[in-house]
Amino acid sequence: MLTKDSKIYVAGHRGLVGSAIWNNLKGRGYDNLVGRTHAELDLTDQLAVRRFFDEERPDAVVLAAAFVGGIMANSLYRADFMMMNMKIQCNVISEAYAHGVKKLLFLGSTCIYPKNAPQPMTEDCLLTSELEYTNEEYAIAKIAGLKMCESYNLQYGTNYIAVMPTNLYGPNDNFHLENSHVMPAMMRKVYLAKLIHEQDWEAIRVDMAKRPVEGVNGDSEKKQILDVLAKYGIEENKVTLWGTGTPLREFLWSEDMADASVHCLLNVDFKDIIGIEKYSSVHYGASADGTVDRNHSAGRGGAIPSLGEIRNCHINVGTGKELTIRELSELVVKTVGFTGEVVFDSTKPDGTMRKLISVDKLHRLGWEHKIEIDEGVKKLFEWYKESLNK
Repeated sequence: MLTKDSKIYVAGHRGLVGSAIWNNLKGRGYDNLVGRTHAELDLTDQLAVRRFFDEERPDAVVLAAAFVGGIMANSLYRADFMMMNMKIQCNVISEAYAHGVKKLLFLGSTCIYPKNAPQPMTEDCLLTSELEYTNEEYAIAKIAGLKMCESYNLQYGTNYIAVMPTNLYGPNDNFHLENSHVMPAMMRKVYLAKLIHEQDWEAIRVDMAKRPVEGVNGDSEKKQILDVLAKYGIEENKVTLWGTGTPLREFLWSEDMADASVHCLLNVDFKDIIGIEKYSSVHYGASADGTVDRNHSAGRGGAIPSLGEIRNCHINVGTGKELTIRELSELVVKTVGFTGEVVFDSTKPDGTMRKLISVDKLHRLGWEHKIEIDEGVKKLFEWYKESLNK
């Protein structure tokens, strides 16, 4: 049981996911939080991670750090997406166990599910057929992470929980055009196309100074700026988006995701997920003094003979609602106040055609979302405009 004094390490506390979880914990009165920037701690460096755990000795860990990006980034950096994420996960989870961390929350992604999984996707769809090729490496890394948590629980009696959020958006989102996800990329493209049409070069330069594109920034020549933006489908009063616009996507406001994650960290145990009230004693057999032997397990190999196979212990986190990419673009256009043209380039990949998740397990565990998509898009655009002045 974690208390308000428990030391909680949030890995990736500056990112979209980690910052939202950090703020949620703070809002609940958990002030003994530990975070490190990438410059302060490289999570792919095993020795550095070990030294960090030696020094800080956290009671709980939230593993929200990851190497992430959209379709373009996934296609360009396939080896990096697998290797970087595997290193981060292996280092943090193994050191958490070695240092006796009481509770660990692992953040994954619903891209773990097969490209042709039945909709909505339940947790039991995992590993039933092939993955979507465009994000295969990232998905495999995240599957390994959730299986690591599951396997540590089964072998060592740990209490590691894995949550798989759907597509996220919100404060601290990534708006860099080279590696951002669909919603922030779309929003920035529409906003810049509007500014070009209005010839608002002061605002364009502020935007480019904040988030340069391929080295082109706010001090660059107008032609340089227009040329590099055109490369990403941004022209005067016209935006070109990848794909056909027909894929369906589910989106979750990041602060809702954080609330769900913290709910699971504080209130959900592994035994709750697999429906066993006395998991540790069933698994190991408690000794006379009540302690558990963490080195010897009758359940080695991922199964407890008396209980059958235990798998798919992760938790989907989402809204259970979806819209097409075209419908999302219409919502963004309306929010930004764009009067120009949005074109879909069908020669570019769509990615998975549908990715709706079932949130029945999450609802049974006591949590439901609050922010609907139309309100969330407005809140994201407000945050983006405010970020340009910081």
